[in-house]
Amino acid sequence: MTTSPLRTMTETTPTALWNDSSTLHELETAIGWGAVGATCNPVIALAAIRADLPRWEARIAEIAAEHPTATESQIGWQVVEEVSIEAAKLLEPAFEAHGGRNGRLSMQTDPRFHRDAAALVAQAEHFASLAPNIIVKIPATKVGIEAIEEATYRGVSINVTVSFTVPQTVASGEAIERGLKRREAEGLDVSTMGPVVTLMVGRLDDWLKDVVKRDGLDIDPEHLEWAGVAAFKETYRIFQERGLRARPLAAAYRNHLQWTEVVGGDIVISPPFGWQEQFEASGHDPEPRIDHPVDPAILAELRTIPDFVRAIEVDGMTPEEFDTFGATLKTLRQFLQADAELDAIVRDVLVPAP
Repeated sequence: MTTSPLRTMTETTPTALWNDSSTLHELETAIGWGAVGATCNPVIALAAIRADLPRWEARIAEIAAEHPTATESQIGWQVVEEVSIEAAKLLEPAFEAHGGRNGRLSMQTDPRFHRDAAALVAQAEHFASLAPNIIVKIPATKVGIEAIEEATYRGVSINVTVSFTVPQTVASGEAIERGLKRREAEGLDVSTMGPVVTLMVGRLDDWLKDVVKRDGLDIDPEHLEWAGVAAFKETYRIFQERGLRARPLAAAYRNHLQWTEVVGGDIVISPPFGWQEQFEASGHDPEPRIDHPVDPAILAELRTIPDFVRAIEVDGMTPEEFDTFGATLKTLRQFLQADAELDAIVRDVLVPAP
Protein backbone atom coordinates (compact mmCIF):
# COMPACT_ATOMS: atom_id res chain seq x y z
CA MET A 1 0.00 0.00 0.00
CA THR A 2 1.41 3.39 -0.97
CA THR A 3 1.38 6.36 1.37
CA SER A 4 0.37 8.70 -1.46
CA PRO A 5 -1.09 7.08 -4.57
CA LEU A 6 -1.18 10.38 -6.44
CA ARG A 7 2.44 11.20 -5.67
CA THR A 8 3.43 7.68 -6.68
CA MET A 9 1.68 8.25 -10.01
CA THR A 10 3.40 11.59 -10.62
CA GLU A 11 6.83 10.24 -9.65
CA THR A 12 6.74 6.95 -11.54
CA THR A 13 4.73 7.72 -14.70
CA PRO A 14 4.54 10.60 -17.22
CA THR A 15 1.01 11.41 -16.00
CA ALA A 16 0.74 14.89 -14.46
CA LEU A 17 -1.72 15.91 -11.73
CA TRP A 18 -3.55 19.23 -11.83
CA ASN A 19 -6.03 20.37 -9.21
CA ASP A 20 -9.55 21.09 -10.46
CA SER A 21 -9.96 24.01 -8.07
CA SER A 22 -8.41 27.40 -7.45
CA THR A 23 -9.36 27.48 -3.75
CA LEU A 24 -6.03 28.15 -2.07
CA HIS A 25 -6.11 25.58 0.74
CA GLU A 26 -7.19 22.84 -1.67
CA LEU A 27 -4.47 23.74 -4.14
CA GLU A 28 -1.82 23.82 -1.41
CA THR A 29 -2.84 20.32 -0.30
CA ALA A 30 -2.89 19.00 -3.86
CA ILE A 31 0.61 20.38 -4.46
CA GLY A 32 1.69 18.22 -1.54
CA TRP A 33 0.33 15.23 -3.47
CA GLY A 34 2.34 16.19 -6.54
CA ALA A 35 -0.03 18.57 -8.34
CA VAL A 36 1.72 20.82 -10.85
CA GLY A 37 -1.23 22.79 -12.20
CA ALA A 38 -4.73 23.97 -11.45
CA THR A 39 -7.89 24.69 -13.38
CA CYS A 40 -10.58 27.29 -13.03
CA ASN A 41 -13.90 27.91 -14.74
CA PRO A 42 -16.94 30.06 -13.89
CA VAL A 43 -18.29 27.42 -11.50
CA ILE A 44 -14.90 26.89 -9.82
CA ALA A 45 -14.23 30.63 -9.54
CA LEU A 46 -17.65 31.12 -7.99
CA ALA A 47 -16.87 28.39 -5.44
CA ALA A 48 -13.53 30.00 -4.57
CA ILE A 49 -15.22 33.38 -4.04
CA ARG A 50 -17.97 31.88 -1.89
CA ALA A 51 -15.37 30.00 0.18
CA ASP A 52 -13.97 33.37 1.32
CA LEU A 53 -17.02 35.53 0.74
CA PRO A 54 -16.50 38.32 3.35
CA ARG A 55 -13.06 39.03 1.96
CA TRP A 56 -14.23 39.13 -1.64
CA GLU A 57 -17.32 41.19 -0.83
CA ALA A 58 -15.01 43.78 0.69
CA ARG A 59 -12.84 43.66 -2.43
CA ILE A 60 -15.90 44.05 -4.66
CA ALA A 61 -16.78 47.22 -2.76
CA GLU A 62 -13.24 48.52 -3.27
CA ILE A 63 -13.26 47.77 -6.99
CA ALA A 64 -16.65 49.49 -7.36
CA ALA A 65 -15.29 52.58 -5.60
CA GLU A 66 -12.19 52.59 -7.81
CA HIS A 67 -14.29 52.17 -10.99
CA PRO A 68 -17.63 53.93 -10.42
CA THR A 69 -18.95 53.21 -13.93
CA ALA A 70 -17.96 49.53 -14.05
CA THR A 71 -20.74 47.02 -14.65
CA GLU A 72 -21.54 44.09 -12.38
CA SER A 73 -19.91 41.76 -14.88
CA GLN A 74 -16.74 43.87 -15.16
CA ILE A 75 -16.36 43.96 -11.38
CA GLY A 76 -17.04 40.23 -11.07
CA TRP A 77 -14.46 39.35 -13.68
CA GLN A 78 -11.91 41.59 -11.97
CA VAL A 79 -12.42 39.44 -8.87
CA VAL A 80 -12.01 36.28 -10.96
CA GLU A 81 -8.72 37.64 -12.25
CA GLU A 82 -7.51 38.33 -8.72
CA VAL A 83 -8.56 34.85 -7.53
CA SER A 84 -6.64 33.35 -10.44
CA ILE A 85 -3.50 35.42 -9.93
CA GLU A 86 -3.34 34.34 -6.28
CA ALA A 87 -3.59 30.68 -7.25
CA ALA A 88 -1.05 31.10 -10.05
CA LYS A 89 1.58 32.29 -7.57
CA LEU A 90 1.44 28.94 -5.77
CA LEU A 91 2.33 27.22 -9.02
CA GLU A 92 5.31 29.36 -10.00
CA PRO A 93 7.91 26.88 -8.66
CA ALA A 94 6.43 24.06 -10.74
CA PHE A 95 6.21 26.39 -13.76
CA GLU A 96 9.92 27.13 -13.54
CA ALA A 97 10.84 23.51 -12.87
CA HIS A 98 8.86 22.22 -15.87
CA GLY A 99 9.83 24.94 -18.34
CA GLY A 100 6.24 26.07 -18.87
CA ARG A 101 4.76 22.65 -19.65
CA ASN A 102 3.25 22.44 -16.16
CA GLY A 103 2.86 24.86 -13.28
CA ARG A 104 0.03 26.72 -14.95
CA LEU A 105 -3.27 28.09 -13.65
CA SER A 106 -6.16 27.82 -16.09
CA MET A 107 -8.40 30.84 -16.58
CA GLN A 108 -11.56 30.39 -18.61
CA THR A 109 -12.77 32.90 -21.14
CA ASP A 110 -16.18 34.44 -20.50
CA PRO A 111 -18.80 31.91 -21.70
CA ARG A 112 -20.86 34.86 -22.96
CA PHE A 113 -18.23 35.20 -25.72
CA HIS A 114 -18.84 31.68 -27.05
CA ARG A 115 -20.11 33.01 -30.41
CA ASP A 116 -17.35 35.61 -30.91
CA ALA A 117 -13.91 34.30 -31.91
CA ALA A 118 -12.28 37.76 -31.85
CA ALA A 119 -13.54 38.41 -28.32
CA LEU A 120 -12.28 35.00 -27.15
CA VAL A 121 -8.82 35.65 -28.61
CA ALA A 122 -8.63 39.15 -27.14
CA GLN A 123 -9.61 37.93 -23.69
CA ALA A 124 -7.18 35.01 -23.97
CA GLU A 125 -4.32 37.43 -24.68
CA HIS A 126 -5.39 39.61 -21.76
CA PHE A 127 -5.52 36.69 -19.34
CA ALA A 128 -2.11 35.44 -20.54
CA SER A 129 -0.66 38.86 -19.69
CA LEU A 130 -1.74 38.65 -16.03
CA ALA A 131 0.96 36.18 -15.00
CA PRO A 132 3.62 34.20 -16.87
CA ASN A 133 2.07 30.87 -15.90
CA ILE A 134 -1.52 31.43 -17.03
CA ILE A 135 -3.09 28.94 -19.45
CA VAL A 136 -6.38 30.00 -21.03
CA LYS A 137 -9.51 27.93 -21.52
CA ILE A 138 -11.44 28.27 -24.78
CA PRO A 139 -14.45 26.05 -25.58
CA ALA A 140 -14.39 23.38 -28.29
CA THR A 141 -17.23 24.93 -30.25
CA LYS A 142 -17.08 25.83 -33.95
CA VAL A 143 -16.15 29.42 -33.10
CA GLY A 144 -13.90 28.21 -30.30
CA ILE A 145 -11.83 26.05 -32.67
CA GLU A 146 -11.09 29.17 -34.73
CA ALA A 147 -10.10 31.10 -31.61
CA ILE A 148 -7.93 28.24 -30.32
CA GLU A 149 -5.75 28.30 -33.44
CA GLU A 150 -5.42 32.09 -33.51
CA ALA A 151 -4.69 32.46 -29.78
CA THR A 152 -2.08 29.70 -30.01
CA TYR A 153 -0.46 31.50 -32.93
CA ARG A 154 -0.32 34.64 -30.78
CA GLY A 155 1.60 32.75 -28.10
CA VAL A 156 -1.18 31.88 -25.65
CA SER A 157 -1.04 28.42 -24.09
CA ILE A 158 -4.53 26.96 -24.44
CA ASN A 159 -6.52 24.55 -22.30
CA VAL A 160 -9.45 23.46 -24.46
CA THR A 161 -12.70 23.16 -22.50
CA VAL A 162 -16.40 22.34 -23.06
CA SER A 163 -15.06 19.24 -24.79
CA PHE A 164 -16.56 15.77 -24.41
CA THR A 165 -15.90 13.81 -27.58
CA VAL A 166 -13.12 12.50 -29.80
CA PRO A 167 -14.14 14.74 -32.73
CA GLN A 168 -13.81 17.78 -30.46
CA THR A 169 -10.48 16.80 -28.93
CA VAL A 170 -8.91 15.94 -32.27
CA ALA A 171 -10.20 19.11 -33.97
CA SER A 172 -8.86 21.12 -31.02
CA GLY A 173 -5.49 19.35 -31.01
CA GLU A 174 -5.11 19.97 -34.71
CA ALA A 175 -6.08 23.64 -34.31
CA ILE A 176 -3.38 24.02 -31.67
CA GLU A 177 -0.92 22.27 -33.96
CA ARG A 178 -1.73 24.68 -36.79
CA GLY A 179 -1.20 27.62 -34.43
CA LEU A 180 2.15 26.24 -33.25
CA LYS A 181 3.31 25.64 -36.82
CA ARG A 182 2.33 29.18 -37.84
CA ARG A 183 4.48 30.50 -35.00
CA GLU A 184 7.38 28.26 -35.93
CA ALA A 185 7.15 29.33 -39.58
CA GLU A 186 7.73 32.92 -38.45
CA GLY A 187 10.61 31.98 -36.15
CA LEU A 188 8.55 32.51 -33.00
CA ASP A 189 9.26 30.47 -29.87
CA VAL A 190 6.98 27.61 -28.83
CA SER A 191 9.36 25.89 -26.43
CA THR A 192 7.75 27.22 -23.24
CA MET A 193 4.13 26.76 -24.30
CA GLY A 194 2.11 24.03 -22.60
CA PRO A 195 -1.21 23.45 -24.40
CA VAL A 196 -3.65 20.79 -23.23
CA VAL A 197 -6.92 19.48 -24.63
CA THR A 198 -9.51 18.59 -22.02
CA LEU A 199 -12.02 15.80 -22.37
CA MET A 200 -14.68 16.16 -19.70
CA VAL A 201 -15.02 12.42 -19.21
CA GLY A 202 -17.70 12.52 -16.53
CA ARG A 203 -19.85 14.99 -18.42
CA LEU A 204 -19.93 12.64 -21.41
CA ASP A 205 -21.11 9.88 -19.04
CA ASP A 206 -23.70 12.26 -17.58
CA TRP A 207 -25.10 13.09 -21.00
CA LEU A 208 -25.32 9.48 -22.13
CA LYS A 209 -27.16 8.59 -18.91
CA ASP A 210 -29.63 11.36 -19.73
CA VAL A 211 -30.05 9.97 -23.25
CA VAL A 212 -30.56 6.41 -22.01
CA LYS A 213 -33.24 7.59 -19.59
CA ARG A 214 -34.89 9.86 -22.15
CA ASP A 215 -35.01 7.19 -24.87
CA GLY A 216 -35.75 4.23 -22.61
CA LEU A 217 -32.65 2.31 -23.74
CA ASP A 218 -31.71 -0.96 -22.03
CA ILE A 219 -28.03 -0.38 -21.15
CA ASP A 220 -26.10 -1.90 -18.25
CA PRO A 221 -25.60 1.06 -15.83
CA GLU A 222 -22.05 -0.08 -15.06
CA HIS A 223 -21.16 0.09 -18.74
CA LEU A 224 -22.18 3.73 -18.85
CA GLU A 225 -19.32 4.47 -16.44
CA TRP A 226 -16.85 3.54 -19.21
CA ALA A 227 -17.95 5.95 -21.95
CA GLY A 228 -15.72 8.86 -20.97
CA VAL A 229 -12.79 6.51 -20.33
CA ALA A 230 -13.19 4.97 -23.79
CA ALA A 231 -13.32 8.40 -25.46
CA PHE A 232 -10.23 9.53 -23.54
CA LYS A 233 -8.23 6.42 -24.45
CA GLU A 234 -9.16 6.93 -28.10
CA THR A 235 -8.15 10.60 -27.92
CA TYR A 236 -4.77 9.64 -26.48
CA ARG A 237 -4.23 7.00 -29.16
CA ILE A 238 -4.98 9.44 -31.97
CA PHE A 239 -2.83 12.21 -30.49
CA GLN A 240 0.10 9.79 -30.29
CA GLU A 241 -0.55 8.48 -33.80
CA ARG A 242 -0.74 11.98 -35.32
CA GLY A 243 2.07 13.50 -33.28
CA LEU A 244 -0.10 16.25 -31.82
CA ARG A 245 1.90 18.18 -29.24
CA ALA A 246 -0.95 19.21 -26.94
CA ARG A 247 -1.50 16.78 -24.08
CA PRO A 248 -4.95 15.29 -23.46
CA LEU A 249 -6.40 16.24 -20.06
CA ALA A 250 -9.08 14.25 -18.23
CA ALA A 251 -11.53 16.32 -16.18
CA ALA A 252 -15.03 16.28 -14.67
CA TYR A 253 -14.56 13.10 -12.64
CA ARG A 254 -17.48 10.87 -11.70
CA ASN A 255 -15.80 7.53 -10.85
CA HIS A 256 -12.46 5.95 -9.99
CA LEU A 257 -12.07 4.40 -13.47
CA GLN A 258 -11.45 7.89 -14.82
CA TRP A 259 -8.24 7.81 -12.80
CA THR A 260 -7.07 4.20 -12.74
CA GLU A 261 -7.74 3.54 -16.44
CA VAL A 262 -5.80 6.52 -17.83
CA VAL A 263 -2.64 6.46 -15.71
CA GLY A 264 0.62 6.03 -17.58
CA GLY A 265 0.19 8.28 -20.58
CA ASP A 266 1.86 11.61 -21.23
CA ILE A 267 -1.36 13.26 -20.14
CA VAL A 268 -2.81 15.45 -17.41
CA ILE A 269 -5.49 14.33 -14.96
CA SER A 270 -7.42 17.11 -13.25
CA PRO A 271 -9.76 15.67 -10.61
CA PRO A 272 -11.78 17.86 -8.26
CA PHE A 273 -10.23 18.05 -4.82
CA GLY A 274 -12.82 15.70 -3.31
CA TRP A 275 -11.90 12.98 -5.78
CA GLN A 276 -8.22 13.46 -5.01
CA GLU A 277 -9.00 12.88 -1.35
CA GLN A 278 -10.73 9.64 -2.27
CA PHE A 279 -7.83 8.53 -4.46
CA GLU A 280 -5.37 9.29 -1.67
CA ALA A 281 -7.43 7.31 0.84
CA SER A 282 -7.80 4.33 -1.52
CA GLY A 283 -4.31 2.95 -0.99
CA HIS A 284 -4.39 2.05 -4.71
CA ASP A 285 -1.03 1.44 -6.34
CA PRO A 286 -1.48 3.14 -9.72
CA GLU A 287 -0.24 1.18 -12.71
CA PRO A 288 -0.05 2.26 -16.35
CA ARG A 289 -3.34 1.35 -18.06
CA ILE A 290 -3.81 4.06 -20.67
CA ASP A 291 -3.01 1.56 -23.45
CA HIS A 292 -5.31 -1.16 -22.07
CA PRO A 293 -8.39 -1.30 -24.30
CA VAL A 294 -11.89 -1.12 -22.90
CA ASP A 295 -13.68 -4.48 -22.90
CA PRO A 296 -15.10 -5.00 -26.43
CA ALA A 297 -18.41 -6.20 -24.96
CA ILE A 298 -18.79 -2.90 -23.09
CA LEU A 299 -17.93 -0.92 -26.21
CA ALA A 300 -20.38 -2.93 -28.28
CA GLU A 301 -23.23 -2.12 -25.92
CA LEU A 302 -22.26 1.56 -25.69
CA ARG A 303 -22.26 1.72 -29.49
CA THR A 304 -25.99 1.02 -29.46
CA ILE A 305 -26.33 4.62 -28.20
CA PRO A 306 -26.12 6.94 -31.25
CA ASP A 307 -24.58 9.79 -29.26
CA PHE A 308 -21.78 7.50 -28.06
CA VAL A 309 -20.97 6.65 -31.67
CA ARG A 310 -20.84 10.38 -32.41
CA ALA A 311 -18.56 10.82 -29.40
CA ILE A 312 -16.10 7.99 -30.04
CA GLU A 313 -15.63 8.21 -33.82
CA VAL A 314 -13.09 10.79 -34.93
CA ASP A 315 -15.44 11.89 -37.72
CA GLY A 316 -18.58 11.42 -35.64
CA MET A 317 -19.43 15.13 -35.69
CA THR A 318 -18.59 18.21 -37.70
CA PRO A 319 -17.49 21.41 -35.92
CA GLU A 320 -20.95 22.84 -36.62
CA GLU A 321 -22.43 19.92 -34.68
CA PHE A 322 -20.17 20.49 -31.65
CA ASP A 323 -22.39 23.40 -30.67
CA THR A 324 -25.60 21.37 -30.51
CA PHE A 325 -24.24 18.24 -28.80
CA GLY A 326 -26.21 17.73 -25.61
CA ALA A 327 -23.23 17.86 -23.24
CA THR A 328 -22.08 21.11 -24.86
CA LEU A 329 -25.45 22.77 -24.36
CA LYS A 330 -25.73 21.58 -20.74
CA THR A 331 -22.24 22.74 -19.84
CA LEU A 332 -22.46 26.13 -21.54
CA ARG A 333 -25.73 26.77 -19.74
CA GLN A 334 -24.13 25.85 -16.42
CA PHE A 335 -21.20 28.18 -17.03
CA LEU A 336 -23.53 30.98 -18.10
CA GLN A 337 -25.55 30.44 -14.93
CA ALA A 338 -22.38 30.76 -12.85
CA ASP A 339 -21.73 34.10 -14.59
CA ALA A 340 -25.23 35.20 -13.59
CA GLU A 341 -24.66 34.11 -9.98
CA LEU A 342 -21.39 36.02 -9.83
CA ASP A 343 -23.22 39.10 -11.12
CA ALA A 344 -25.74 38.58 -8.30
CA ILE A 345 -22.99 38.54 -5.66
CA VAL A 346 -21.68 41.84 -7.02
CA ARG A 347 -25.23 43.24 -7.15
CA ASP A 348 -25.81 42.41 -3.48
CA VAL A 349 -22.74 44.47 -2.58
CA LEU A 350 -23.59 47.39 -4.86
CA VAL A 351 -27.33 47.41 -4.15
CA PRO A 352 -27.83 45.70 -0.78
CA ALA A 353 -31.26 44.53 0.22
CA PRO A 354 -33.01 47.07 2.48
